[in-house]
Amino acid sequence: MTIEELREDEEEGPPFQVEYEITTKPRRIALFVEPSPFAYVSGYKNRFQNFIKYLREMGDEVMVVTTHEGVPEEFHGAILVGSRSFPFPWYQQVPLSLALSPRIINEVKQFKPDIIHASSPGIMVFGALAFAKMLSVPIVMSYHTHVPVYIPRYTSSWLVQPMWLVIKFLHRAADLTLVPSAAIAKDLQQYNVAAANTIRLWNKGVDSDSFHPRFYSIEMRLRLSNGEPDRPLIVHVGRIGVEKNLDFIKSVMEKIPEARIAFVGDGPYREDLEKLFEGMPAVFTGMLQGEELSEAYASGDIFLMPSESETLGQVVLEAMSSGLPVVAARAGGVPDIIPSDQDGKTGYLFSPGDLDDCLSKFVPLLHDKGLREKVGQDARAEMEKYDWRAATRVIRNQQYNAAIWFWRKKKQELMKPLYWLAQCFLPTDTPRKLTTSGPNPQVVVHT
Repeated sequence: MTIEELREDEEEGPPFQVEYEITTKPRRIALFVEPSPFAYVSGYKNRFQNFIKYLREMGDEVMVVTTHEGVPEEFHGAILVGSRSFPFPWYQQVPLSLALSPRIINEVKQFKPDIIHASSPGIMVFGALAFAKMLSVPIVMSYHTHVPVYIPRYTSSWLVQPMWLVIKFLHRAADLTLVPSAAIAKDLQQYNVAAANTIRLWNKGVDSDSFHPRFYSIEMRLRLSNGEPDRPLIVHVGRIGVEKNLDFIKSVMEKIPEARIAFVGDGPYREDLEKLFEGMPAVFTGMLQGEELSEAYASGDIFLMPSESETLGQVVLEAMSSGLPVVAARAGGVPDIIPSDQDGKTGYLFSPGDLDDCLSKFVPLLHDKGLREKVGQDARAEMEKYDWRAATRVIRNQQYNAAIWFWRKKKQELMKPLYWLAQCFLPTDTPRKLTTSGPNPQVVVHT
């Protein structure tokens, strides 16, 4: 989706020259990321790690405030601040923290950020918002976890509406909202979470060097297939949670008994899923990282993604970059990766929960090696277009500029009553006009 499509029937936004100017002056950027992009394995881990890396490469000073576990001693020269955390009651693997201890308050104040960028939703985003108001700086919130969709699977559905109210409170207070896909942007607009012109896309990216067909490994294929490398091998990579709809894969496997499935990843639903697949040709590897993960992608035949709640689907990008044909549910952010004009070329989408539709896309790939190779090659070529450096440059030089513009405009709107009072009680012969059309809104005196 283009910026123009996201801005239909919206309020005034930053002038073209403000939003698209190339900013060369280094900034001081404070990132509040929860859970940690260094320890918690999720779709946004690579996004934030590459974001930090390229912000530093572009000359910005970066402070990262995150949950305390797994914070490295050094990461591309960024200042790393760990905040004591507690486990989320319904999902113990997710650590949470408000990040408002006196120690962190002092460190952030000394850093003197020009802009604050917080991941949302969560607990730490409230702390980030408090810092933004305390220090009077713009705040950008990037939305990464579609919590309202997860709530009915982990707790009571009556909490969905209150959760939307919390999200709306947070993002209405932000100066700009970043989303990973057009589908999520539409959901946020539907629930009136933020003004349409303040919701922007954080362009997708993938490390096409780390995820590459050259990482094919017969040793890894033997491991994933439990010693049966000649059988068709289906791969799924990702967090094993009930919200990922992984039960659907069992229905698929029952229709293709000649195939094997490898689940790469871990999560709270793993034990239940292992019981569900007991006696079936399935392998659970647990968490893989680095070259092992690259090999796991590249050594399979087909990547199956039944999840209907992905804000984007980073693992789909990584699978395609690895030359692996993808069959995925047409839901969440995945159609941003495999748009309608690419469906059947760089990957396949099926109607969510529709077993027959899934099998109609899946079975021909399973039995036609030439088709698998063609789709995998086209997927790889498509992924080579996406680069984390370019995605970071857009955020830094365009989206942050827009956030600063919106922040300045808000400040000027708050000042208007004071200007009006000044004109009433301090009359002058010189007319004044408030302007907000440039990068530095101000009162202009016309003579």
